[in-house]
Amino acid sequence: MKKTSLILCIISLILLSCIPGATGLGGDEGWITVYCNVDGASVYFDGKYMGEISGGSYTAVVYTTGAPYSTAKVEKSGYTTDTAALTMPGKGQTTTVYTTLNPVVTPTPVRYGSIFVSSQPSGAEIYFNGDYRGLSPLTIADVWPGSYTIRAEKSGYQDYSTTAYVSSGIQTTVHCPLTPHVTTGSLYVISAPTGSSIFLDAVYKGTTPLTISNIAAGTHILEVDHAGYYDWKSTVDVPAGGTRTIDATLNPMPSSTTGWIYVSSSPGGASVTLDGTIMGETPASGSLHLNNIATGTHAVVLNRPGYHQYSATVSVSSNTVTEVSALLQPTTTPTGTGGLTVTSTPAGANVFLDNAFVGISPLTLPDVTAGTHTVSMKLDGYQEYSVSTQVNSGAVSTVSAALTHVTPTPKSSMTPVVAGIAIIGAVLLLLCRKD
Repeated sequence: MKKTSLILCIISLILLSCIPGATGLGGDEGWITVYCNVDGASVYFDGKYMGEISGGSYTAVVYTTGAPYSTAKVEKSGYTTDTAALTMPGKGQTTTVYTTLNPVVTPTPVRYGSIFVSSQPSGAEIYFNGDYRGLSPLTIADVWPGSYTIRAEKSGYQDYSTTAYVSSGIQTTVHCPLTPHVTTGSLYVISAPTGSSIFLDAVYKGTTPLTISNIAAGTHILEVDHAGYYDWKSTVDVPAGGTRTIDATLNPMPSSTTGWIYVSSSPGGASVTLDGTIMGETPASGSLHLNNIATGTHAVVLNRPGYHQYSATVSVSSNTVTEVSALLQPTTTPTGTGGLTVTSTPAGANVFLDNAFVGISPLTLPDVTAGTHTVSMKLDGYQEYSVSTQVNSGAVSTVSAALTHVTPTPKSSMTPVVAGIAIIGAVLLLLCRKD
């Protein structure tokens, strides 16, 4: 019997040592509850494993008469460890401990970034913190995180500068819109006499005084004309973003009793007779100039073997060029093709052959059907020129034109209402006279 009692005591001691929280002998129980924000965290009392947090807490049974615990530790992989002081409970009592675990933050490694630079227009020189890197579009690689200055430069445009912010492992995009430099200017043209016609680069612009705006900066040809005066013509420089004043003084033409007759023929090589006097032959290209011809009416006759005679009566005015363009008709019907050379003064006129555009003067058309054709020339600021010319097989015919300036006609200031009133008044006056 005694032996059985001894065995039961030993078994009780063994079982007691296996109960969590039982650190020694004792018969009075209490409880310690550990609260934690992370489930699955391990709980230790004075370094002894007690259990895991579940549902936000863990409760351990302790014996109030046993060896007391002083420190609770809660830990879990990937989180910081938290410790707290323990207060032993009395018999049948519960003490609580609160712990907090925070995730362990792994620092993100810093990596290089890059900058992609584009521009409008492309092809701008790109500078990175003042150092030239290339032409846009451009990628600047291996840039440490931070802020940098990007500058774009291109001839004819204003420089563009901005700040680029680069993050680790990220490509930053920078667009550089470039603004063109001012490339236009103005001319203010005055003249003596006033009211003279103005031509800029052979294009009529109006009469003096006049401000011409939005002219491309640089050198241009300015011409000022007035009836009875020699033309004023000069090259002028137009400043970018500014206005230049041009004062043109025209010299009056001296009174004269002579003029000029320019004679051309198609084909050339025709003998020219003026009032019965042989004056020479028309050239293959251009015209025969007859100078110092008295003002009045004159007879011009052209002859060329194989062609019908051409006759014309012309009137010569003082200091004026009178043109005679003779289209010689062959005595036989032409066949095959020939050439046609067309020139104009000034050059640059649009040339039409039988109403079809064929190019800009001066030009030569190598394969034109033999026969009679109509050649027209058009140039802004000048009267349209039109003439019939004969193209002969195997020969080159010539048309040469001295284009005449168009003198703008001032618009009538009379409004339709005023004009109507004037017409009604004239009718009433006529009726009154009949009565």
